Amino acid sequence: MRKVDYFAGIPLCFLATWFTRLADFWGRARPRPPEKVLFIELSEMGSAILADPAMRKLQAATGATLYFLIFESNAASLRLLGTVPPAQVFTIRADNFLKLAFDSLRFLFWARREGIDTVIDLELFSRYSALLTGLCGAARRIGFHAFHNEGLYRGAMLTRRVAYNPHLHIARNFVALVNATLAAKPELPFSKTHIDDSEIRLARAPVAPEAIAAMQGRIRTAYPAYDAARHRVVLINPNASDLLPQRRWMPERFVAVMRSLLAEHPEVLILITGAPGERAAAAALQSEVGEARCVNFAGCHGLDELPALYRIAELMLTNDSGPGHFSAVTDLRTFVLFGPETPALYGSLGNSTPIYAGLACSPCVSAANHRKTPCRDNVCLQAISVETVLAQLRPALAAGGARR
Repeated sequence: MRKVDYFAGIPLCFLATWFTRLADFWGRARPRPPEKVLFIELSEMGSAILADPAMRKLQAATGATLYFLIFESNAASLRLLGTVPPAQVFTIRADNFLKLAFDSLRFLFWARREGIDTVIDLELFSRYSALLTGLCGAARRIGFHAFHNEGLYRGAMLTRRVAYNPHLHIARNFVALVNATLAAKPELPFSKTHIDDSEIRLARAPVAPEAIAAMQGRIRTAYPAYDAARHRVVLINPNASDLLPQRRWMPERFVAVMRSLLAEHPEVLILITGAPGERAAAAALQSEVGEARCVNFAGCHGLDELPALYRIAELMLTNDSGPGHFSAVTDLRTFVLFGPETPALYGSLGNSTPIYAGLACSPCVSAANHRKTPCRDNVCLQAISVETVLAQLRPALAAGGARR
């Protein structure tokens, strides 16, 4: 994906810039308020959650119909809050180049057929998303622009260019894009606005009692002795996206944490979570722990069933990955291990505690380097000891036990 974005993206962005400028010149019309707004966030499931406050702000301010463009493998994350109806979500398959190219063309026709008038590109300097933004036919196109900063060239197809602020949480940057959309007059750069803490609060996902009962049944299938009145469920998510494997804490340390929690709390039931493709890795960890109350729960639920699981659980320990953001749609106490990225920019918006060593080299990935790092030795996570993590989890379990 990165090679295609680089070798094909640069010349295509150059050509598309001139095409969109000509199209804008010949198709100039009186600006209308946003009516059909498309958000683009392709590759990060967690970012689809972090963008939700911005989407809700735009909808509240304009009453616009919202659309979303995302890779097919990540689309389920949008269903957790349901801000964008499934019928208004367009998915692109990224399995191979032919599917990617075909679905990209389908999208360009779909956007025109739907009459999209505004596009907000949430991606941080992706040339691919810039091409889709510039060529989809929308008259108003908002996104991040490098200006005088060193950064990835992706043409000049935006009508409202926002200065990405690397010192602000990404959710605030997303709200800045919406503020630029709503601005009554031109700015250079957009967006000269203050963003209050209240503007980046997530809505809570509704969870029906029958969904909780169904999830308890799934837990009981995996662990027949499960008793909702007696057991306290602790979730462990040891996985992270293959896009950045440096985000993974060491498996043996997860094993040590699980063994300690099980030894100290006879009522604790640990569920190792993950996608179906991660079930074998979860089984290996379960085997290392060697305790019946440690259960391989990877692949035992769908993404849209997570809110029910999070309502049942007492706390979760996770690498910096999607679940750390998915849990934010509930009140689950979540502890997130950070290394190559920083919680100051990508921390969860929920009831979350970051565990972060804060080394001089961290964060080593950013928007400016396309989230690429030369590091093959993630000392930033190795510096987080088992005892450091247990020192965070033990008080949370003690407090939870006192409330029971």
